[in-house]
Amino acid sequence: MGLRGQAAIVGCAQYKPEKYATAPRMFHLEQIAELAGQALADAGLGLHDLDGLAVNGAHFHEASAFVPAVVAEYLGIRVSFAEVVDLGGTSAVAMAWRAAAAIELGLCRAVLCVIPARLPPPDPDADPAAGATGYGAHSDRYGAPEAEFDIPYGHLGQNTGYAMIAQQYAHRYGYDPAAMAKIVVDQRSNALANPEALFHGQPLTVEDVLASRMVADPLHLLEIVMPVAGGAAFIVASGDLARNCRQRPVMVRGCGEQLDFKSPSYARDMTVTPIAAAARRAFAMSGLKPADMHMAQIYDCYTITVLLSLEDAGFCAKGEGMAFLREHDLTWRGDFPLNTHGGQLSFGQSGAAGGMSQLLEAVTQIRGGAGARQLRHHDNAFVSGTGGVMSEQGALVLAGA
Repeated sequence: MGLRGQAAIVGCAQYKPEKYATAPRMFHLEQIAELAGQALADAGLGLHDLDGLAVNGAHFHEASAFVPAVVAEYLGIRVSFAEVVDLGGTSAVAMAWRAAAAIELGLCRAVLCVIPARLPPPDPDADPAAGATGYGAHSDRYGAPEAEFDIPYGHLGQNTGYAMIAQQYAHRYGYDPAAMAKIVVDQRSNALANPEALFHGQPLTVEDVLASRMVADPLHLLEIVMPVAGGAAFIVASGDLARNCRQRPVMVRGCGEQLDFKSPSYARDMTVTPIAAAARRAFAMSGLKPADMHMAQIYDCYTITVLLSLEDAGFCAKGEGMAFLREHDLTWRGDFPLNTHGGQLSFGQSGAAGGMSQLLEAVTQIRGGAGARQLRHHDNAFVSGTGGVMSEQGALVLAGA
């Protein structure tokens, strides 16, 4: 059971990441309309072709409920499939397979998947999430376990959570800071070949990474993403529609998703992440194996996320990730191309839309449109998404038609 590979990603659009202080601040609906127009143009489709919609509803300014209806009304489209996806950094991966499933079920023919840039609230005092965000946490509301048992004891948000996971991994398997720094450096090399990357033109060395400030032991500043402003969209279409589009169709061959906890405090084993189950399902569904992938576009909010995702997705055995990093060239020129756009560590993490950059890079590479960083072999791609603190993860196997 699963996807039959009959739906394809046919159009993409993405804002260039910008620092929040310099970014334009259009309303969410305006962003969605602009991104939709760009993605439709990329696909060679018209607004009338859209009959499905997947949006991220978190912090949506123009509506706190009925978000798909508000978006559809604004765009002037009628949809027979509508979905709000709120899975943080795995929202893009989740949107892709939900859209593909809806198409294969015959509910619709073309689905717009879109995540606009997050905007500051018009009135921070009236925003119920403002307090949690200020703490670096996700939920400080009355009754939330995180608010009662994590925040009061200093376990605030992502840095401490991922550091705690890294510490547990180090205790069990050992830890090589230079190998972890190599992830950042190899991805920065990819960003140097990508004019759209936030850190394009800014080379980096392992020594630079290790000399950067320790934020939460063992994570250095340059091992942690810098959140930026940006948004993105893509269109998933039926096979018959995809054949008439401008670009090479990128088929959604396999998918998987796993949500295990909200805070890592409640993880059964911090060194085994939800991507293990998600990737296993995605590969089994696709009929392909990790060895068949020409690239891995892995969510990289922190270096430890990449390490654990490589192991748990089956690219190397558990506990052998450090050796894998040392032994492989992760750049677009190398034997294991990883995050060929620079990853979020060097391309930039635009909130929930940050997870789209990995997916869109896979599509760009498979279509042969990556320019200076184009891979020689580029038919099959593994894409992952991560939400929360290794809380919810998704996996896709994509292949060119």
